[in-house]
Amino acid sequence: MAITEDALFRKLKKLTGQAIGDFELIAEGDRIAVAVSGGKDSYTLLHLLDALRRRAPITFELIAVNVDVGYPGYRKERLEEHLQQFAFAYRLEETNGYEIIEARRRPGTSYCSFCARLRRGALYTLATKLGCNKIALGHHLDDFIETLLLNQFYGGALKAMSPKLVADNGIHTVIRPLVYVEEQDIITFAQRNALPIICCACPVCGQIDQQRQRMKRLVKELATDIPHLRRSVLHALGNVQPRHLLDNTLNFF
Repeated sequence: MAITEDALFRKLKKLTGQAIGDFELIAEGDRIAVAVSGGKDSYTLLHLLDALRRRAPITFELIAVNVDVGYPGYRKERLEEHLQQFAFAYRLEETNGYEIIEARRRPGTSYCSFCARLRRGALYTLATKLGCNKIALGHHLDDFIETLLLNQFYGGALKAMSPKLVADNGIHTVIRPLVYVEEQDIITFAQRNALPIICCACPVCGQIDQQRQRMKRLVKELATDIPHLRRSVLHALGNVQPRHLLDNTLNFF
């Protein structure tokens, strides 16, 4: 089986390459750990980066990495079969994250937030072991917009994501090459290529993040009247006018 290199694939590859160029995400000699969970976004990211790597004017390496938190029923063998089928370099890392979460999570606190912190720490550690200087994550255009709205509506902050930033550990650089790619295109790509999507198998897998779903519905509704909505909001993230904000630490008053 091979990835279908149709018009959609070429479109996604072009957008990803554009983001890499616009934000200088990849440089000569980079060794990039591509975080692959078994979801549609990370699979798509891995295949697009690999396609770009093969024709790039510079040399860089990719290694697919997966952090297994230890949830019973997590079918990582399906992910491994896919990675082997396409001859990707990869590393599957097992952790005891599930035990830690069960033992330390306070009642009423977010399961996903705790899990995300553990995964992030394990990912940084693994990237160091593998000699990777960059970590690629599969957040797409809709993630950027929804995160912006969530922070505004629920967190009282004007922030979203960055396509490139120094990681929390101060060592690695985190990159998000799918910043220009819309989620619906990823869904279509995953379906056309029958990507073996797997659930994380955590106790809250399948439960809906109500707040994020509200943002999805809001964006979808507005986009029916404003077709360029997503691109406009994304452009706004790179067109900040500090003098017209209320942050007095910016010293514009």
